[in-house]
Amino acid sequence: MVKAPTQYASLRVDDYLDLLNLAKELQDIKWQKEIMRKLERLNNSSTHPSLC
Repeated sequence: MVKAPTQYASLRVDDYLDLLNLAKELQDIKWQKEIMRKLERLNNSSTHPSLC
């Protein structure tokens, strides 16, 4: 089965959110910030694809 790009994007976001929860559990502030930056980039690229 072929998955649509939006399905991949949502899976990717879900994976990053899982990692963010783990980083919070481990109290790894640096890792939390890195994951947040990646999520912001993903959000910006899905909201403004012409800017990428």
